[in-house]
Amino acid sequence: MDIRMTTDHDQRAWDDYVLNHADGLAYHQYAWKIAIAEAYHFDACYLIAEENKEICGVLPLIEFKLPFFTRSYISLPYCDVGGPLVDRPDIETALLAEAKRVAVGNGIESIELRQKGKRTESAHQDKSPYKVRMVLDLPDSSELLFSNMKSKLRSQVRKPMRDGLTTRLGGTELITAFYQVFSENMRDIGSPVHSRKWLESVVHHYAENVKVGVAFTSDGQPIAGGIILLHGKTVSCPWASSLRKFNKLNPNMLLYWTFLAFAADHGFNMFDFGRSTPGEGTFRFKEQWGARAENLAWRQDGLTGGTSQIFSGTSGIRPVMERVWTRMPLTLCNALGPILRRHISL
Repeated sequence: MDIRMTTDHDQRAWDDYVLNHADGLAYHQYAWKIAIAEAYHFDACYLIAEENKEICGVLPLIEFKLPFFTRSYISLPYCDVGGPLVDRPDIETALLAEAKRVAVGNGIESIELRQKGKRTESAHQDKSPYKVRMVLDLPDSSELLFSNMKSKLRSQVRKPMRDGLTTRLGGTELITAFYQVFSENMRDIGSPVHSRKWLESVVHHYAENVKVGVAFTSDGQPIAGGIILLHGKTVSCPWASSLRKFNKLNPNMLLYWTFLAFAADHGFNMFDFGRSTPGEGTFRFKEQWGARAENLAWRQDGLTGGTSQIFSGTSGIRPVMERVWTRMPLTLCNALGPILRRHISL
């Protein structure tokens, strides 16, 4: 078995392997690496394992740097699931050993892996700080999906339609409308916003495997938006936002229905709502659609010894910073947010 660093000439072979691997997701695609390099200028260590010149495993790692702090390899930042994809356990062992060798040589102090864990049926009763990934199995059509929903949920989907809201699915032409909603919502929840360039890079490099969705009022104002990534039989939703002042119109319900209907009608059998904390509002929102919880197995291995679990709690200063952020002018948040957000790997 040979293990080597990828070059951009490996992109098609990498993506073919990821697409055909049972655990592959959109975040494993090579486009994630390219978009990060283009927008945030982080280097990567993407490793390929080969036997008889055929790929038998991959490990994507991004070199993540915090000013005045340590450097780490993360698989992968800005998403919920990365980690190695392999044909056999021994290949994973070999890939991780090579990753550690390269990391030590480059002065990297830790390797963080973000992987799927075991399914849990009682995540809403889990009092631990761990987060879960919410996924929904889809039927063969949006008609079946709608008919299987509870009457209350169907009513919540119909209401914004009756109120004159509409949705559009597209690509780069909707980024301006999406970012208008996204940046304001991030300010309102006290979180620095990603740079527009990062989102533009993702949409550009995922090409036909990405959709931008926006919900509009009857007079054309964008009030909810999201981005979905398409991979094999799974649709993943890394970003979605709505404006709080329009909550009474239920734009979020219409937006997610648009995404789910698209996925069901285009042959996808799973919708990944993304990360949530059991019992909190976003968890309950996703659960009402019928989504089930799957644990996320995140860990950080220090190269000088020791392994720690991620999601170990929230810093006491974070709520204070969030309150300060929500009181700042939107223009200032949009200027400072991308500078800070680049260094927040979650």
